[in-house]
Order: sequence, then structure tokens, then C-alpha cells
Amino acid sequence: MTTDTGSPLRQAQIRRVRPADAARMRALRLEMLADAPLAFLETLADAAARPHNEYAARVAYTSAGPNNGQFVADLGGGRLVGHAGGTTAPNEPGLTVIYAVYVTPNWRGSGLLGELIDGVAAWSRDCGRPELLLEVVVGNDRAYRAYQRLGFTDTGVRVPHPTIPAMTELQMRRPA
Repeated sequence: MTTDTGSPLRQAQIRRVRPADAARMRALRLEMLADAPLAFLETLADAAARPHNEYAARVAYTSAGPNNGQFVADLGGGRLVGHAGGTTAPNEPGLTVIYAVYVTPNWRGSGLLGELIDGVAAWSRDCGRPELLLEVVVGNDRAYRAYQRLGFTDTGVRVPHPTIPAMTELQMRRPA
């Protein structure tokens, strides 16, 4: 729900996923892939074909522990409106790599992106990892500027997109 200015009336709770979130996470994942197909590492068709028990296993795995965590913006039992994940970097023990960041269109510009990143950052610090890294497709200027506003800086490192050879991603870092 939004006001006449477009800003959300309700606040979303930022929290780590729970096993009970599997169905809502599946719905959010399908929305993410339909809305921004180039931003994620699987296709909508592949995600839609995956059985519920695989979603449930993934959510259970990322709901606890220090190596992988998924954080969601929850409106209180209804649909999830945002997501950000974090995982360890095998060659940099003090680093958390942020992945699968998404804010549903009606919540963009509401500050929710920063709250999701803050959720991953707090978890990262609690796990002894004081730095964050994320990758943005070169040319996705909106995301690039949003991450700059959140304190990320372009490292100058460019890497091939993991699934689309014609695309390049840039790396951005900031303290957790």
C-alpha cells in the first residue's frame, strides 16, 4: 500500500529468512526473475520448474549459520517485498559477497534497499567479516548510483558476467 506520493505506508521488517518462508521466497524469486531477468543467475523458466522442496531446502540452509544468509523485507505475513543475500568469499575471509538484491517496484526509492544491505552488513560483522562486495552489470546506472549512495565504491575491477558472455560486471566494496 502506498500514499498519494508513492511512499509506503507500512514499514517492512528486515529479517533473516526462516524455513516457513519457502513458499513466499519462491514467489519473490519468480517476481525477481520476471522483473529483472539479466540481474540474476537463472532463468524464470528454470526457477518456475524447480520443485517446492528445493526452495524449502535452500531457505532452510540460508536461515542459519555464518556462511550463507538471506534477508527479506516482510510486510508481516503477506508477500515479501525485498531480498538480499550474503555469502562468504573463499579467498577473502573478511569479506561477505552480497547477491540477489531485489526490491519490488512499489517499494523502490523507499529506503528499503539500504535496510536490506544493512541487514546483510550486521550479519557480516557478527560473523567477523568487516567488508562487503557486490557486482553490478556495467550499464545498470540506477543500481550503480543506488549502491554509491549506500557507501559502495567502484573498485575498478571488471569481471565477465557469469552466464551472459557479452556482459561485464563491475565490483563495488564498502565496510560492513
